[in-house]
Amino acid sequence: MFDLRYRVTGEHVWTGRIDSETNYDAFRLHQWVQRIDLRDKALNIDAGKLGIAFIGFCSDEGVKRNLGRVGAAKGPQNIRAALANLPCRFTQEVKLFDAGDILCEDENLEESQKLLAIAVDKLLELKLFPIVLGGGHEVAFGHYMGILNNLSKIEQKPKIGVINFDAHFDLRPYPNGGSSGTMFRQIADVSESRGLKYSYFCMGVQKHGNTIELFKTADRLGAQYILAKDIISSDNWSMLERLDDFIKHNDHIYITICADVFSSAFAPGVSATQPLGLDPEGVLKFIKYILKSNKTVSFDIAEVSPRFDLDNTTANLAKVLIFAVIDTLAQMKDLAL
Repeated sequence: MFDLRYRVTGEHVWTGRIDSETNYDAFRLHQWVQRIDLRDKALNIDAGKLGIAFIGFCSDEGVKRNLGRVGAAKGPQNIRAALANLPCRFTQEVKLFDAGDILCEDENLEESQKLLAIAVDKLLELKLFPIVLGGGHEVAFGHYMGILNNLSKIEQKPKIGVINFDAHFDLRPYPNGGSSGTMFRQIADVSESRGLKYSYFCMGVQKHGNTIELFKTADRLGAQYILAKDIISSDNWSMLERLDDFIKHNDHIYITICADVFSSAFAPGVSATQPLGLDPEGVLKFIKYILKSNKTVSFDIAEVSPRFDLDNTTANLAKVLIFAVIDTLAQMKDLAL
C-alpha cells in the first residue's frame, strides 16, 4: 500500500525545551506526540476521547505546474519545528500522533495525492482527526479524496462541505494534469461523476488574483465565496450567517487553508504573497466557529514555504492556527486545561 513515497517521522524531529520530564502540566507538544508508521499492518491505536494525527505532504509539484514560487515541500518540517515547543494545554486524554510524510520528489503528483488519500482514509478509520501539513495547496485534492473514500464506506452519498480560506478559487481546468490551481475543479468533477452535490465555500478571494472566467466558473459550479475586502470591511455577523447556512446544508466539513490568504505582513513565506490579505485574528474566529459546529472531520494548511519565510513568520502563524484547532477540539470534548 505504502511505497517509497512514504516516510516515517524521525526521532529527531520532535525535540525542544524540557521544563519537566514528570510533571505533565509542564509538558510541551514534542514530549507528547507519538510517532506511528502507517505501513504497520498491526497498527492499533487508542485514540482516547480525542485523537489527533499530523501528516505531512511534502510536495512542490503542484506549485511548479502552476508556475508559482516553489519551496513548500519543506513546509511540514518547519511547521513541526514551530509546533514542538507549544504547551500541552489539554488533559492527558488527548492523544497526539505523527503519521509521517507523503513525499513527491518526482513529477508524479497524482501518485502522491492517491497515497495521501489512502493515508487520510486510514487515519479516519483509526478514529483520528487528521491535521495535514502542506506542501503546496495541491494537498487539498488528495486530502478530500481520503475523506470522501472513508465516508463512502458508511454513507451512500456523503454530504461534504469544503471551506477554503484562500485568495484564489483554484478552479482552473486541468487538461495536462492537476496543479495547485485546480483542486476544487477536480473535486467538482469527482462530485459530478459520483452524483454528489458539490459544496464549496471560498473565503478571502482577491479580485486581482482571479480571472473573470474563474469567477464565472465559481458561479456556474454553484460555489460560494466571500471577497477578502468584504471580510475586512464587514461585520462578523454577516459572515457567520453565511457560514451557518453553508454548514447546515452539509453533514461533514473539511477546512483547508492556503497561507496566501493572509497579508504578507503575517505570511511572507508563500507561493503568491498578498499585500492586502486577511488578518489571522479574524480567520481564527471563523475557524473556531466552524469547528464548534461539531461537523469538521479534517483540517489542513498549505503553502508554507520556508525558502521565503522571514524569521519563520509563516510557520509560526501555521503553528498558532493549528494550536487553535487542537485547543478548540479539546474544549468541545471538555478536555482543555
